[in-house]
Amino acid sequence: MKKIISVFIVLAGVLLMLPDTSSAIPAFARKYGFNCNMCHTAFTKLNDFGQRVRQHGYQIPGQEGFEKNVFATPIPLAMRTSMGLVVGGNDSTTTSSFNINGLDILAAGVLHKNISFLLIYTPRIDEPAGDYTGSNNGANPSQLGALESASLVFSNLVPDLLNVRVGRFEPAYHAISSKRIYYLISPFEIYAYGTGNNSFVFDDNQMGIEVTGNSRVGFHYAAGVVNGNGPNPDNNKGKDLYLTMHQIIGRGEGQSAGQRIGVFGYYGWQPTILDSLMGPMGENEGGGNKTFYRIGGDISLNWRTFNLRALFMQGIDDKALNPLDTADDYEFNGGLVELDWAGLYNNRLIASAMVNWVNPPCGDNDKQVLAYSALIRYNLGDWTAVNVALHAEYLHREIGKDNPFKDDIVALMLDFAF
Repeated sequence: MKKIISVFIVLAGVLLMLPDTSSAIPAFARKYGFNCNMCHTAFTKLNDFGQRVRQHGYQIPGQEGFEKNVFATPIPLAMRTSMGLVVGGNDSTTTSSFNINGLDILAAGVLHKNISFLLIYTPRIDEPAGDYTGSNNGANPSQLGALESASLVFSNLVPDLLNVRVGRFEPAYHAISSKRIYYLISPFEIYAYGTGNNSFVFDDNQMGIEVTGNSRVGFHYAAGVVNGNGPNPDNNKGKDLYLTMHQIIGRGEGQSAGQRIGVFGYYGWQPTILDSLMGPMGENEGGGNKTFYRIGGDISLNWRTFNLRALFMQGIDDKALNPLDTADDYEFNGGLVELDWAGLYNNRLIASAMVNWVNPPCGDNDKQVLAYSALIRYNLGDWTAVNVALHAEYLHREIGKDNPFKDDIVALMLDFAF
């Protein structure tokens, strides 16, 4: 472990000594002729203005109807991947390898005034495999092909108060987005936690419809109706529901200015019986549907270029979904706390520290998680053509309560989009 931490310190020092340059987001930067700091504190985390652009359907607030749509501009296409050296160790094994972390293909833009779209596709990748399984004759690709997002946004149906998003999208109950964070090897553990007989994963993008809006006094809301099974078939007739509410204090959106506090709730159904017959859409008619809940709160506080954000979530699955004891509900909780700092010209230097935890119910102690992460990112690249970030990250994770399995991982990566 000491050797791994020493590697991280050396890599962090290298990043601190690099010369000044600038960075950018690809598709929108090329369209508007701005650098990445128009919408991002730094690639990839949104700032307050970027959050407002997203809320307005990827339109500049106040410019709806005046900007060019995708038919009058170059195709708004971008790609992202990361690659580099990963060193990992635990009580029994230490490895060191060069990895490629998949590929994302992104497209977003305005189709018409107040009508926009977002597409994110992750193509299937057989070789080179980041996990070193190889293609195995095509049976085990390192990245499965997936349409991660495909949504249309209808903005300002009632100015500011009513926007509608339809398709597959990142739902608003992701109060702290796991898609637009600096970390490359450190997941939000509570987002990814699975509960045995429930196929719902909090971190998944969902398919359905979502309405959002905000008032001039800083109140934001979002509500949605979704399948709840991510990319998988929805095997019951009941849809899942969610609601989030946030209050902004001060100027900003709570991303890089102002303070934000919020709550969220999710109500879902899971079948306990599946019919052997398959419907025309590839789904089974599920029966014995039982409920589950996810409730929690979040906060985002800003001071100068520091951003502290935290989230806590409680999960409750009906006793029929409990793999341990069908006499009791399956209850767990967890959360995260993250502190980010941006510095130097155009926020090109980023430092962050994060703690993650998951507390499962008694009897499932081997699924308890405690993780600590830290990173330094240094952004390079041209103003409007490409993002390049030199990235040093350290992760320490303990899984299990009584005799935890411990992992220490250090990554030195190049994270870039163009």
